[in-house]
Amino acid sequence: MHRRPPSTPSDAPLINRRHALGLLAAASLLPSRSDANVAYQRSEIRADLAKRFADEGTAGTFVGYKTDDYLIIASDKDRSGEAKLPASTFKIPNSIIALDTGVVEDPDKDVFKWDGVTRSIEAWNKDHTLRTAIAASVVPAYQEIARRIGPERMQKYLDLFEYGNRNIGGGIDQFWLTGDLRIDPVQQIDFVDRLRRGVLPVSKRSQDLARDILPVIKAGDAVIRAKTGLLGAERGEPSLGWLVGWAEKGSAITVFAFNMDCREPRHVASRIKVAQQCLADIGAI
Repeated sequence: MHRRPPSTPSDAPLINRRHALGLLAAASLLPSRSDANVAYQRSEIRADLAKRFADEGTAGTFVGYKTDDYLIIASDKDRSGEAKLPASTFKIPNSIIALDTGVVEDPDKDVFKWDGVTRSIEAWNKDHTLRTAIAASVVPAYQEIARRIGPERMQKYLDLFEYGNRNIGGGIDQFWLTGDLRIDPVQQIDFVDRLRRGVLPVSKRSQDLARDILPVIKAGDAVIRAKTGLLGAERGEPSLGWLVGWAEKGSAITVFAFNMDCREPRHVASRIKVAQQCLADIGAI
């Protein structure tokens, strides 16, 4: 049975969570916020995880944070810290902000009407609630949500969340798709883990509902709650795939972030397969 490492004394200085991974020799606990004490974590770089991407004929990165063990496992030291456009993984914070501002009151009743523009992804060509929109990753619905939130409130919340580089330049309905927002896998894990624990600086209701609408993938006796992202999907030019969330296996939780270059059409489908392989490799599912 794994045991948590002992906490450091309460007067120990906080260590910046961005010192996570094997990027630095003495790494800190990722989700240091809201913890009374800071516990030191271990980290590993695993070559077998990197091989998963090579075997698929592409490149990518996987980072997993095993919460019970304060253990971070990554496929590499470099790409795991590279910031990229979040694409549709931004639907997670966008949903929280929509709920917290009242742009969406009820994720199952408020309807976002289809604008009548026929798009190549058939599931986008109809009306959606917040729950169905996140499940089908409907970009137009979330662009409308972002417009209703507006730049001032959007910026306020990204600052509160300390989300990536917090830059919403490039258009209120484009900044996470083609604009200036960037986030790296470690920052993704930090943000998602705060949502999982319900310690983001927003209402409990907003966080509870956001967790509830997250898509679920069953993997044997494990459950993965996660959001995909596909850069260029709205243009029919996919180039980068994300999967961000956490895996639950019994009482064990692994928060993770995965991204992979989509060099061929088959990579769009295989990104979830490769992410699950990485999760299985570290015993998360």
